[in-house]
Amino acid sequence: MATAYNLKQEASKPERFVGGHRLCAGCGAGVAVRGVLRALKDEDKSVSGVATSCLEVSSCLYPFTAWNDCFIHSAFENVAASVSGAEAAYNALKRKGKIKDTFKFIAFGGDGGTYDIGFQALSGAMERGHDMVYVCYDNEAYMNTGLQRSSATPKYAEVSTAPVGSKIPGKAQFKKDLTETIVAHDIPYVAQTTFISNFKDLHEKSYKAHYTPGPAFLNILAPCPRGWRYPPEDLMAICKLAVDTCVWPLYEVIDGEWSLTYEPKTKLPVEDYLKPQGRFSHMFKPGAQYMIEDFQKEVDKKWERLLKKCK
Repeated sequence: MATAYNLKQEASKPERFVGGHRLCAGCGAGVAVRGVLRALKDEDKSVSGVATSCLEVSSCLYPFTAWNDCFIHSAFENVAASVSGAEAAYNALKRKGKIKDTFKFIAFGGDGGTYDIGFQALSGAMERGHDMVYVCYDNEAYMNTGLQRSSATPKYAEVSTAPVGSKIPGKAQFKKDLTETIVAHDIPYVAQTTFISNFKDLHEKSYKAHYTPGPAFLNILAPCPRGWRYPPEDLMAICKLAVDTCVWPLYEVIDGEWSLTYEPKTKLPVEDYLKPQGRFSHMFKPGAQYMIEDFQKEVDKKWERLLKKCK
């Protein structure tokens, strides 16, 4: 269900998520939201639910809001439940002839509210089969509350609850693979994406998610300049390195069929992705080479496994 993508045409659409919000310069969350909402057809309306997060606190400071469509602020853990309830109410009103317009339902959550605290609500909404899209903007830590580790935080990354020192080399565990976990729910559409090239991958996957009947899930790598410690203007470069090192592969699963949507011409070493980020700076100190080797080994293992699934 691909749609022709024209960057100039898409950029000229009226914004559903407008500027003037308080998100940091170089933050991936706002870019993710704008891209996902821009993929909606002009004639469709939307209801967006947002879990308590950087995105929520920065985009709706009373009496101001960056949201032009309907907006629901949910607690940290229950945005999937809130949006699935709104979708069920809409269907009931539609059956009774009380609503004529077409609405699309979208839940947005960070990795803390998706991988961890909100996973129960997410899993339930996907299993029940609500016609909605859940979007995780994955910045790999609890950025809004002080840069604590989440299960999305990569191994060896330095965060406030896993500081680097003589005893601890950053986070001790590898990142949870939430995308594969959602695939196991056997829903119609699941995809991983981020910001590369002209946003074509993000747009096409967002469009498919909106217009595939039933539940859909998008996992979008959305770097955080403060937590990852990179210059704000390097957002796109960091995302490109994540993809070209295969740290964050781009793929989709449609009705159980896996397919890559981007394969690097040359698979870069993970050092290229790790080095520009201050959270990994300790991995390049004398005696720390084992961390890079361990990181590379895990990426290679998961990449080969993904290639087999995508045939």
